Amino acid sequence: MKLVVQVKLLPTAAQGAALEATLRACNEAATWASKVAFEKDVKKNFALREHTYGEIKARWGLGAQAAQHVIKKTCDAYATLKANLRAGNLGRPGSKRRRRAVEKPIVFRPEGAQPYDDRMLSWQIPERRISVWTVSGRVKDVAFTASPEQLATLALYRRGESDLVCRDGMWFLLATCEVPEAPPNPDPVDFLGIDLGIVNIATTLDGEIMAGRALNRIRARERTLRAKLQKKNTPSAKRRLKQRRRKEARRAKDINHKIAKHVVAEAERTGRGIALEDLTGIRERVRLRKPQRATHSSWSFAQLGSFIAYKARRAGVPVVHVDPAYTSRTCAECGHIDRANRVSQAWFACRNCGFVDHADRNSSRNIRARAWQLWRRGAQSTAPAPPRQHRRIGTGRKRSVTASDARCASPAL
Repeated sequence: MKLVVQVKLLPTAAQGAALEATLRACNEAATWASKVAFEKDVKKNFALREHTYGEIKARWGLGAQAAQHVIKKTCDAYATLKANLRAGNLGRPGSKRRRRAVEKPIVFRPEGAQPYDDRMLSWQIPERRISVWTVSGRVKDVAFTASPEQLATLALYRRGESDLVCRDGMWFLLATCEVPEAPPNPDPVDFLGIDLGIVNIATTLDGEIMAGRALNRIRARERTLRAKLQKKNTPSAKRRLKQRRRKEARRAKDINHKIAKHVVAEAERTGRGIALEDLTGIRERVRLRKPQRATHSSWSFAQLGSFIAYKARRAGVPVVHVDPAYTSRTCAECGHIDRANRVSQAWFACRNCGFVDHADRNSSRNIRARAWQLWRRGAQSTAPAPPRQHRRIGTGRKRSVTASDARCASPAL
């Protein structure tokens, strides 16, 4: 399966300036190529190359490989736009959001990511150095830092392209690795049901509760601080906002990685599969009061589910998604369904048989039972065939291009 190892570059001032100039030149060329593709309605790689390849090399001084990657990046952006339109992710036909997306060409951010292949980038992994092509020529001996696990993965399994990324003034390389996966377990002894929630991020069938109290407090504090700084609107407040951006998302991602790693390790150790709720579309199905909307919108259940899925695939653990309807109202002992069974957020008390349990653990038992029913009827594991990376191409509309690489995740997690 494909994973992406993220390593941090440590360029000197001169090396950083060359990398920055390269990203700007490549993204300016991509924006121009996007305009040509839009005006001529030519959005296929080889067809667009006939209209743009020579001009890109002459005008921006890009090499042959870089020019081809710029053109391919542009075509990938339009392919992603087309897929989003087909899936309805940009609204209904005729909606304002959909018109904004299709009525003008895609614009790439100056610091958007740029793909590199082995002709443009070479690795000296033992020395922790790379040699990279730039518009100023080949830049050698650029230092990078990585953990021992990441270095071992790079040395053994690195294949294909790497993306050069500039994020908050720091430089990163996202290297694609073809990591072997364990053979899938065709006959799990049981399923580990997992109930996902906001108050408790995950509750397992075994009774383990991963509470979300600390994360929710962090989110509330960050939300209050953002509102105060935005209201103040001074230069120092703007600098503070810029410094703190993505901090909350990084914390949530780290917590989700740890939970997913623990859940998959436990399922692998006990020979069980993993049962999850299929919560697709839950934001559109529920209606919330205003104080609840921010909390619900920041609930990262999809990210946690995707982390569990790809880690489970790597470990050979089957994953089954079940219908979540009424799992919190159904008694795991007698099957009685009643809204009154859920006496509070934390507790479940069956009105029929008197069974009492933690509400989320009761839900996890129902999820496990539904997974067993699906598995016995021949359902296949829904652990994805290799996870996909969202390469930050950096369009003006905050859109990302999906590459046929892996989700950005360190194999050490």
